Amino acid sequence: MNLDQTKQALVGEWSSLATEIRPSSLKNQDGSLKPFYLKRDFRYEADDRFELVIINFADPYGKVPLARILIRGHMTWVGDHPVAAGAQKVDFVADEAYEVTPLIQGFADLLNQVAGKDYAHWEVGGTQSIFGKSFAPFGLVEGNNFMEYDLVYLSHNLLFWGARNIDGRGFNSEANRPTNLQIPLVRKGSN
Repeated sequence: MNLDQTKQALVGEWSSLATEIRPSSLKNQDGSLKPFYLKRDFRYEADDRFELVIINFADPYGKVPLARILIRGHMTWVGDHPVAAGAQKVDFVADEAYEVTPLIQGFADLLNQVAGKDYAHWEVGGTQSIFGKSFAPFGLVEGNNFMEYDLVYLSHNLLFWGARNIDGRGFNSEANRPTNLQIPLVRKGSN
């Protein structure tokens, strides 16, 4: 697919097939990377706008939800990505919204310890905007929009993004742009 075909095919809503796993940047006491469990819901609109909702879980089966994260913004299409024919380099910029909702008391308590300054008291089910603010748990700096250098690849009615770097590094620079594919999303209504 060329870029226009990719954009046209991407329009709509996509979701995780099941709970996904990826390495986080946090480490266990033995030095190994902590696993990060999540499910994603993604919507792309023809004007290059996107919305991503991530539910983080404490377990691999998605039975204990920790937090809901909503990111809304724009995508910039950068060019072809060599991972597969038709793959595109894409930059995701959260320039409209970034919100966090604790879904379990332990996570709300943790946020009150590490992100209490400049925020209301974190409570289970209470959504707070972190848009444009400093937020240490996610490495956000006041005044800077969150951005990821990623990729998009569509094949067999599946949406692939880039897989997290094996050492847990994020996609915060062109040098860290992913070089392989992540667990795919499926078009909503087709799973």
